[in-house]
Amino acid sequence: MHHASHQPGPGLLAPIARLLRGFRNESGAVAIWFALLALPIAVLAFALIDVNRASVEKRQLQDALDAATLMAARSTAATDSELQAVGAAALVAQLSGTSDATLQSSMFKLVGTRVTGTATATVVPVIANLWLQGDMVVGADAEVSRASTNLEVSLVLDITGSMSGSKIADLKTAARDLVDTLVSDVQTPYYSKAALVPFSVGVNLGGYAANARGAVPSAKTITGASWSTGSSKSIKGATKANPAVITSNGHGFSNGDVVWITGVKGMTQLNDRAFTVANKTTNTFQLQGVSSSSYSKYKSSGTIRKCQVSDCSIVVTAASHGFNNGDPVYVTSVNGMTQINNRAFTVANRTVNTFSLSGVNGASYGSYSSGGSAWCLVAGCQYYQFIDDNGDVRQFQITTCATERVGMNAYTDTAPGSSPVGRMYTSNGTGCPSAQIVPLSTDKTALKAVISGLSATGATAGQIGTAWGWYMVSPNFGSLWPTASRPSAYDAPDVLKVVVIMTDGEFNTAYCNGVLSRDSMGSDSQQINCNATNGDETAQALALCAAMKAKDIVVYTVGFQLGGNRTAENFINSCATDSSHVYLPSSGAALKDAFSAIGRDILKLRLSR
Repeated sequence: MHHASHQPGPGLLAPIARLLRGFRNESGAVAIWFALLALPIAVLAFALIDVNRASVEKRQLQDALDAATLMAARSTAATDSELQAVGAAALVAQLSGTSDATLQSSMFKLVGTRVTGTATATVVPVIANLWLQGDMVVGADAEVSRASTNLEVSLVLDITGSMSGSKIADLKTAARDLVDTLVSDVQTPYYSKAALVPFSVGVNLGGYAANARGAVPSAKTITGASWSTGSSKSIKGATKANPAVITSNGHGFSNGDVVWITGVKGMTQLNDRAFTVANKTTNTFQLQGVSSSSYSKYKSSGTIRKCQVSDCSIVVTAASHGFNNGDPVYVTSVNGMTQINNRAFTVANRTVNTFSLSGVNGASYGSYSSGGSAWCLVAGCQYYQFIDDNGDVRQFQITTCATERVGMNAYTDTAPGSSPVGRMYTSNGTGCPSAQIVPLSTDKTALKAVISGLSATGATAGQIGTAWGWYMVSPNFGSLWPTASRPSAYDAPDVLKVVVIMTDGEFNTAYCNGVLSRDSMGSDSQQINCNATNGDETAQALALCAAMKAKDIVVYTVGFQLGGNRTAENFINSCATDSSHVYLPSSGAALKDAFSAIGRDILKLRLSR
């Protein structure tokens, strides 16, 4: 930088000096001419001085504008108004004490990844205003290409019950602002995308669940259900003998058939029981192994029906059902014989297309009319049967929520196609938070709409939220998402991957076989009778944090109103990239400030990499 001069330089005045020397030896006539020319020559001299001053001031304005535009480009300013604030202040500071010009206007704008600056200033002329009728105006413009990277940010948001009331409202405000800050309106030549992971007792995968945790086997279609065959036969007599003899004209039964007797008057001990036919004749048969000597005397009535299987249980028809004897099965949506709906049974007497519901005597049930589904009842099925912490047999339904991945890939981001994530089973399939994940997106409106719809419910499985925060920016999980939402490779040039984890307390929910573990928070009837497969929730989360940081993912943590909970504070302090990435806001305003600071820091990282 250099200051402007108010004196004409020797180069500017040399022509005038030579002209005057030429006049020195001329006659008086020439002197008259000199007198006539002196005024315009003086005006020209001072005009040249003004032109020189304007040129100097323009260079100084240009230098100052270059420096101010560079400072604006290197700042974390992400909008035109923010750039204007930074650039204008820098320009004033650069011009201070170095220029005789008066700054009139400046404008700094973001055009793609370029920051542009324009400025105008006025210079008070010595004499030029005789024809300019005002000050001289000088201008400058500058352009700086902003260093940048592609940005992939995953926001992991605690929506548990403890976040209800003002806390969830504060979170929504802060998170919406962060999305506005991080996701640019201009997505070329560099993109900026954000993903959402709301969590409580698990993470709701919505339509992505089947591909992440494995598809659920479909139900087997029921086309029939009955317990007897043939028409009922009337009883005409029953002897008190050993064995008892039943008279039923033209009964048509064969030895070894199992029959069901009901409606007998007098010898009521025969009613609602199954018997095996023996020593049959055309009109009589014995009740094998049954002595009726001590029974009451037969009076009248009674009917007999032949059972389809030996225990008179209900036989279900379902083509190519695939069940084996001893398998548990769950029945739903049967019309007519509705008593078997929403119940678990054991498969018996299986054939390729039929099986019986072991121990379920069908005589007291209604008649099947139509419909129905038969489901498997083991882990991975739509319904899962287990022993709860009270020792009772329970059947829970699968949800679209994910739980911990177990085994050797518990703390890796191995693709779910080769290592599925955990399932979640709950009573009636309820309890999974309604808010679903959103993969990486540039749609700020859609992202903010999901945030606005968040509601607080459930306990805290922060380790599951942490895992999915990682998975959303992991290229190994990319096959789950639409093409536009797939993360870049870890080694892709010019990409910054960030996970922001916000929680308000200690993690207290874990799973065993997809059911709430007995060492988690909850009631015994909702818990399976085994401890969490992966152990302590916070230890799980910290293992995931370490693994994602090893992939060069930047991790920010926000502990909102932790109330001195040391376990929660340990997670917040240990999970983050370093202490400068830790925030512990104690109020809604502080939470908003924390998210704003994170946004600025992420943009700074994005511009400096």
